[in-house]
Amino acid sequence: MLTKIFFLLRIIVAVILLQSLYFKFSGHPEAVHIFSTLGVEPWGRLALGGVELIVGLALLVSKTKIIALFAAIGLMFGAIGSHLFTPLGIVVKWQDQSDNGQLFIMAITALVCSIISILLYCRDKKYSFSQLISNEIFKKNI
Repeated sequence: MLTKIFFLLRIIVAVILLQSLYFKFSGHPEAVHIFSTLGVEPWGRLALGGVELIVGLALLVSKTKIIALFAAIGLMFGAIGSHLFTPLGIVVKWQDQSDNGQLFIMAITALVCSIISILLYCRDKKYSFSQLISNEIFKKNI
């Protein structure tokens, strides 16, 4: 049962990461506004899209799922921080339109799903957090 929940949570995170790629790679006005506000348009938008593509695909591969979850957590902390600590705000407004906080909610959802996934994996494998890092990231046995 834990394996199915773990897989479902990884799928949710992967879908959140991968569905945003169209907007980043096509130069959608919302994405351009976001990255212009952050002062990293266009290179930041394209680079982040590339990283999200790699992480989203790595979440679906058994051998890379744990490192991808940690990468997803880092990406989501960055996204949440961008919403909270920059002029971007929780609700993104551009060209008289608004996302009504949808991007912020998706970042929170992906963060929570990633953290729960790691906790479930630790529980299933009977790993402590340090054992998880050692065994799954560095491929060593403690």
